[in-house]
Amino acid sequence: MSEKRVAPDFIFESSWEVCNKMGGIYTVLSTRAKTLQEQFPDKLVFIGPDVWQGKENPLFMEDAKLWRPWVKTASEEGLRIRVGRWNIPGRPCVVLVDFQPYFEKKNELYSKAWEDFGVDSLHAYGDYDEASMFSYAAALVVESFYRHKLSSKKKVVYQANEWMTCLGALYIRKHVPEIATIFTTHATSIGRSIAGNNKPLYEYLWAYNGTQMAGELNMQAKHSVERQAAHNVDCFTTVSDVTGRECAELLDKQPDIILPNGFEADFVPAGAAFTKHRSEARAKILQVANALTGAEFTDDTLIVATSGRYEYRNKGIDVFLEAAYRSLYDSDLQRQVLMLIQVPAWVESPRSDLQERLKMGGTYTEPLSDPVITHNLYEAWNDPVLNFLRSHGMKNDKDSRVKVIFVPCYLDGNDGIFQVPYYDLLIGDDLAAYPSYYEPWGYTPLEAVAFHVPCITTSLSGFGVWACNSLGRDSKLEDGVEVISRDDYNAQEVAEKLSATIARYAGFDKKAADKARRNAAKLAEKALWKNFITYYYEAYDFALRKAKERK
Repeated sequence: MSEKRVAPDFIFESSWEVCNKMGGIYTVLSTRAKTLQEQFPDKLVFIGPDVWQGKENPLFMEDAKLWRPWVKTASEEGLRIRVGRWNIPGRPCVVLVDFQPYFEKKNELYSKAWEDFGVDSLHAYGDYDEASMFSYAAALVVESFYRHKLSSKKKVVYQANEWMTCLGALYIRKHVPEIATIFTTHATSIGRSIAGNNKPLYEYLWAYNGTQMAGELNMQAKHSVERQAAHNVDCFTTVSDVTGRECAELLDKQPDIILPNGFEADFVPAGAAFTKHRSEARAKILQVANALTGAEFTDDTLIVATSGRYEYRNKGIDVFLEAAYRSLYDSDLQRQVLMLIQVPAWVESPRSDLQERLKMGGTYTEPLSDPVITHNLYEAWNDPVLNFLRSHGMKNDKDSRVKVIFVPCYLDGNDGIFQVPYYDLLIGDDLAAYPSYYEPWGYTPLEAVAFHVPCITTSLSGFGVWACNSLGRDSKLEDGVEVISRDDYNAQEVAEKLSATIARYAGFDKKAADKARRNAAKLAEKALWKNFITYYYEAYDFALRKAKERK
């Protein structure tokens, strides 16, 4: 009989993205919270940065009654905090901490980190300081709460997400060793940097020295704190086997446990509501496309989208554009295709001419000037997407079967053009494409299939590898996910395959398309948190046992 798993009595978890929506980590935490809150009701506390001071944060619901005696004590100790609940399913408890006061003792903190753990902050710059001060402040919150509200008999876990929380994890490891520590890297800082600097990551992974590369790429501080956290916490984790290999080579530490990213079904409408939302999303997308380009878009238009961070090479945006260019000249393409690039860029404002047309309503037959983008950008002359479109003469001419529209804003429901959140547009897509070069997990493809949108990804994404492993073979579009083989050098081949896959899907009849959509949703069900949360319980058990040994 196997030994019973040790469960925590209390869980703290910190991230820069708690009540602060920026990227994939927000999705990880916010969708997982409900499952954990049900298992550990109000014994789960998220800690985030109080970066919304002076303005209303729709994601945070302050509760002055929550832990009132401790909040008073913490305030007397000098902690500037606000407590309440995260406005997401499960409504977990949250502490937002103001980290600004700690900048004045920054050098002292860095000196201690060097003395205690060999963290080299000498070459720190930019967001390293800000993240580290938050990380330290979050650790002080945990220490205070533990000392004043929890007995030493309680089994407590502190989970830190991404390099931004590492300094605090190391502080807890030294100053509150009774607490079991977990560090999750969602993408190594040095791996992302190698890939983002157009260096071949995968073929030479075995030969790279992470510390040496950090020096070459001016990443010493981030890499150092991440590496030391990986080696010193009780349980080191990452999100996929792909990133696990990266950690082993670049951080010199094999992850103790893999924590794949799940999703929550509550985010997806069901039945008639799904059909209604999908119809509304398609109508909105095609309305904006018509108002911008002056072209007619029939109900039969194939809507293909990519989204995520604006990492031009890492996220395969360059390949997506190349595939769009090739599709322009694809005689096999049977339908009109609208390709959307939904990645936040340096937005100045929504286009007033486009806003005016959308306000007036109706159908337009003449394009606006520069009919390829929905918003005005700062330094538009320096934007990679716009430069590709210009250099390839892609102007969304009326007779082009393929139109490409750049949506360079956060789709938060307040972008000035679409005015609906990302998920409320995603549901209207027919196909999603994420031809990533560097993708530790890949939330965007998982979100797509959860909304019954078949997608295309690559063998370099954690999700792509997981999809193939789930099927026990290469995953194809008919299965809901097409996984294209990608390596360091075959970007052009990937673009060709992506273009061909879009054309193949455009040729699907309704029965084949519906089957692909059903299979996409079926695959997403395997990735629900109710199935993946067990890996977290395993990590808690692992960390708590290590902490107990230390006692």
